[in-house]
Amino acid sequence: MKKKITEAALILKKSRFTTAFTGAGISVESGIPPFRGGDGLWSKYDPSVLDISRFLADPAGSWVVINEIFYDFFNSAKPNKAHLVLSRMEKEGMLGRIITQNIDNLHQEAGSHMVYEFHGNSKNLRCLHCRREYLAGQISIDHLPPTCRECGGILKPDFVFFGESIPQMPLAAAYEAATISDVFLIIGTTGEVMPANQIPLMAKEYGATIIEINPEPSLYTNKVTDIFLKGKATEIMGKLEDLLFSPTLDNDQDGVD
Repeated sequence: MKKKITEAALILKKSRFTTAFTGAGISVESGIPPFRGGDGLWSKYDPSVLDISRFLADPAGSWVVINEIFYDFFNSAKPNKAHLVLSRMEKEGMLGRIITQNIDNLHQEAGSHMVYEFHGNSKNLRCLHCRREYLAGQISIDHLPPTCRECGGILKPDFVFFGESIPQMPLAAAYEAATISDVFLIIGTTGEVMPANQIPLMAKEYGATIIEINPEPSLYTNKVTDIFLKGKATEIMGKLEDLLFSPTLDNDQDGVD
């Protein structure tokens, strides 16, 4: 593993443009469970609560569950080591862009700026009538559904519900990243969610080296991944950080397992 991590660090350090592509697995160690899998949120909640047609038909009922999942629980989460290392890489010019499927805002809280949220952000609310935006913390949710201070319209979390389209800006940024990146650093995603899961495949077609960090093999591992680093995101990113910012990295090419 040491040799593979050293190899990955060397590739990252030499890359002209690197994109990090992150999923639920990067935030698990911040206390946010994934949606899928045996311990995922969809094993406890009905996923249709996030279907846009159900929300529009019964916003109050949907908001009861949405509040429990995203605002009672997620609000206590803090960025972990993996988020912080990506932020440091960005500051040092080693990371050009983060494409994230997560809606938890943890990349921004860690200090990253070039973040494109494929599925939106739970920290923002938007009025369905006048489109006014609010920070979730500015709105009382003692009465559900919360409503707009300006027009009284119903507020919806500004992330993508089932049945809604991906916002154009992060979609365009993801496609562009796939065409210009020397390296795609996949962290904590299984590759199951369409259409986000197509972005690393496109990057591979355009010649990017794919480095993957996951606790178990994903749908990418045997298909496009060049270097698979098996382990927790915090552990592997911590080891990469030590190497990336080591003045002796270029002399470590003969690292052993």
